[in-house]
Amino acid sequence: MQAVVFEQWKTFPTLKDVERPSPGPGEVLLKVAGAGACHSDVAVFREFDAEHGPAQLQPSYVLGHENSGWVEELGEGVDGIAIGDAFLVYGPVGCQHCAACSRGQDTYCQNAAEMPYLASGLGRDGGMAEYVAVPARNLVPLGDADPVAAAPLSDAGLTPYHAIKLALPHLAGGGRHALVIGLGGLGQIAVQILTAITGATVIATDTKPDAMARAERAGALTVPGGEGQAAAIRELTGGKGVDAVFDFVGAAPTIQLSAAVAALRSRITVVGIAGGHYDWNFYGVPYETELTSTYWGTIEELHEVVALYRAGKIVPENEYYALDDALEAYRRLEAGELSGRAVITPHGR
Repeated sequence: MQAVVFEQWKTFPTLKDVERPSPGPGEVLLKVAGAGACHSDVAVFREFDAEHGPAQLQPSYVLGHENSGWVEELGEGVDGIAIGDAFLVYGPVGCQHCAACSRGQDTYCQNAAEMPYLASGLGRDGGMAEYVAVPARNLVPLGDADPVAAAPLSDAGLTPYHAIKLALPHLAGGGRHALVIGLGGLGQIAVQILTAITGATVIATDTKPDAMARAERAGALTVPGGEGQAAAIRELTGGKGVDAVFDFVGAAPTIQLSAAVAALRSRITVVGIAGGHYDWNFYGVPYETELTSTYWGTIEELHEVVALYRAGKIVPENEYYALDDALEAYRRLEAGELSGRAVITPHGR
């Protein structure tokens, strides 16, 4: 079968023929419906090397950690799952017996250092291929919902959902404001989630007019980047500031913007991995402002994301590519040319 393979550090992936996987004990083989191309993949093959980055990401393996598909084959010991049913795949794979894994939060596995990989598509063969083998435990049923369009939700939906759920105490009640910085794939879905599960006024900011237009259609007020950005955001809050900020960029200027618009007793969550630094001091932010980070989410939360998707509350904006065109999708992703989430469809749309 064909697959997109990350073969060497700081090297663009290749499209090549590999052996079709077989499901091991407790696993299922999925016929891949969709596989999302994520900026994290670009970071892995462009920025990491043997000295910088988790050892579990050592190449080579098939990329693709945002996956959906139809059950093709069951491994030993798997029952209760029907051939042909559609599922979304929870990507992280932990030890499955520590406290974090027992609550479905494999992202924070206490034995991660001893694991040979971090997730499907991150150290373990992922779904940027015709077929992928995954733990049966990591399957989230889609029912009759479209599995092709759903693929990015396993990261681009789950990651903002997890961050937003943790910030809900700051958004409870009337007169609250949330700010989304960066309107790529995750930021756009964050606007939809905030609109669906909170009563907060959602403000969104980016430098791309088309991205802001999409956020406006989802219910956000928008402020363009540039001079006067912080003042314009504060004006939309009546001067008090934003109760919860979600930074999907993570560069130094966006973290600084977050601090500049934060309200008293607010929460700033840095989700983006641009590696920005922030020079904190006691008088630099409003009192009791939280500055935190987050990573992916739990499998229970992915079930909740799917429920929102099936109810029509989350509508991913995707661009679809055949597997033969997967490398072009990565090229466009790296060049910043995509307006939606790139989804590879090995078996057609």
